Amino acid sequence: MVSILGISAFYHDSAACLVVDGEIVAAAQEERFTRIKHDHNFPLNAARYCLSEANLKAGNLDYVGFYDKPLLKFDRLLETYLDYAPAGFTSFLKALPLWMKEKLWMPDLIRTELGKTDGEEDERAAKKAGKKFEWKLLFGDHHESHAASAFYPSPFEEAAILTIDGVGEWATSSVGIGKGNEITLVKELRFPDSLGLLYSAFTYYTGFRVNSGEYKVMGLAPYGEPKYVALIKDRLLEIRDDGSLKMNHDYFGYSQGLRMTNRAFDKLLGGPPRKAESRITQKEMDLARSIQVITEEVMLKMTRYAQQETGMKKLCLAGGVALNCVANGRVLREVPFEDIWIQPAAGDAGGALGIALAIWHRYLGNARVSAEQTGKWQSARATPNNGLQPYSDAMKGSYLGPKHSEVEIEKFLQSRHLPYTKYSRQELPAVIANLLAAGKIIGLHQGRMEFGPRALGGRSIIGDPRSPEMQAAMNLKIKYRESFRPFAPSVLREHVSDWFELNSDSPYMLLVADVAESQRRKMTAEEQGRWGIDKLNVKRSEIPAVTHVDYSARIQTVRRETNPLYWEIIEAFRQKTGCPVVVNTSFNVRGEPIVCTPEDSYRCFMRTELDYLVLETCVVDKKDQPLLKENTDWKREFKAD
Repeated sequence: MVSILGISAFYHDSAACLVVDGEIVAAAQEERFTRIKHDHNFPLNAARYCLSEANLKAGNLDYVGFYDKPLLKFDRLLETYLDYAPAGFTSFLKALPLWMKEKLWMPDLIRTELGKTDGEEDERAAKKAGKKFEWKLLFGDHHESHAASAFYPSPFEEAAILTIDGVGEWATSSVGIGKGNEITLVKELRFPDSLGLLYSAFTYYTGFRVNSGEYKVMGLAPYGEPKYVALIKDRLLEIRDDGSLKMNHDYFGYSQGLRMTNRAFDKLLGGPPRKAESRITQKEMDLARSIQVITEEVMLKMTRYAQQETGMKKLCLAGGVALNCVANGRVLREVPFEDIWIQPAAGDAGGALGIALAIWHRYLGNARVSAEQTGKWQSARATPNNGLQPYSDAMKGSYLGPKHSEVEIEKFLQSRHLPYTKYSRQELPAVIANLLAAGKIIGLHQGRMEFGPRALGGRSIIGDPRSPEMQAAMNLKIKYRESFRPFAPSVLREHVSDWFELNSDSPYMLLVADVAESQRRKMTAEEQGRWGIDKLNVKRSEIPAVTHVDYSARIQTVRRETNPLYWEIIEAFRQKTGCPVVVNTSFNVRGEPIVCTPEDSYRCFMRTELDYLVLETCVVDKKDQPLLKENTDWKREFKAD
């Protein structure tokens, strides 16, 4: 048995992943355990969990992999400072102590931290324990880790690979080829030119937090008009035919300072960045739409170039920009790949998985058997009229985190003297479906926790998509977030093409498609004439709670074999209402990581206006619960993202 622990850390979304004999056994982000969103610290708790899932100790590991090369990153830091000196001196001084203290001594740091996984927290004892480890430590290239996370778990035997993010060591995007167990990167775009950093610059300027609020910009875009596209192309960047960028760095501050943009950028766009939490104006909506249009154009050109350069019929995507599901949907529709597959933990967290699989396949030379080879995957786009095609990948639905047994859950509830009703596994789907149909909003905690930024029915809040009030209720009373934010539909895979303009699998909620014409509602002339945020409260379809203002929806398709209980809940709802769709949003409040434990779920349930909590087969009714007594204000506990 060969066991490999992959680690990503020290930028954002630290994570750990355990691979045993080529199988992904467990993966989780550190934030789920520490309750610090996007936690960048060493993933001690995540590593501890992964090891426990296989009953391993840190000393039993054969290999440990780190997802990038710190020395190359330090080389970029130094070279960039020298290129811009004396500008950027403050930024350089802030970064240098961390590098000198920790990042340049990464092997020692990793050994010391993993020395704590058995519960030994004393630094000296942990360091002593780490020195005894006999496993081999390997470092991967950042974009190769992304590429490995995209290709190796995919269903494809061979595929083009495209990775796009802010920056790794030097690369900001790369094109590669995956065949069998081999990955070859053939071209890269280098820092400081970066689609990811460009999008983050506009995220910053529109008043949202970098590395956290980019998806808000994407959600805000349909409310605006692309008024700034010509200006962006004229003054800020050149987009080449292959999708690579040449950016005008006179307008950006990230290379030499602590801000994404600078005064020249402010002057060009008519003023300083929007202050966080201030009113969102039409300007921010138009800026969001404009940068989204630019991003989609670049991604379409990059993917077309990847197809021409590699000759592959399938495409794999990873990197933070691959979470832009609107652009992904256009790639699926407009670039003639047979199919695409996107790593559900596409950002830095997925790098932990990528380096672990790269060690197994590339370093150790182990063969890879794809789902395509074994007949467990077949493209629905290639054979659209041949029934429901088989689908499988190595991510196991991305349900790779902790699971809590019914015994553990009942012990938790009973220890707190919390009232609940226990149902049989057979009764439960109908019970939940009846509650949903009655307009109740439910926190669902069942099975293993998801790996990646999306809740996929393991740690989800669910509701009735037919309700015109559901989006506002969830945003304002439960999520405590901006009213414009859209919600996603979970739909039975068998019925997806009846409700959406999509006839393929989207298990990880990373593709956007329009609601089917047959399910849309004809708008009045007055409704069609609404502008900006006034578009929000128009009922556009039979499922208004998951229909965005441009008729789009970010779709999760659900198969019974991947998540049996979630599928059965939606199927029971379909049998009762005729609708095979439920609203699905992550089980958390704004600024909080997705819940992990039953205690996390109960606390979030009681802090919000959720009606019911489902913990495996135990159903908790809000009306029956004692008052939650807390010593802290949770709205201050979680920093708004």
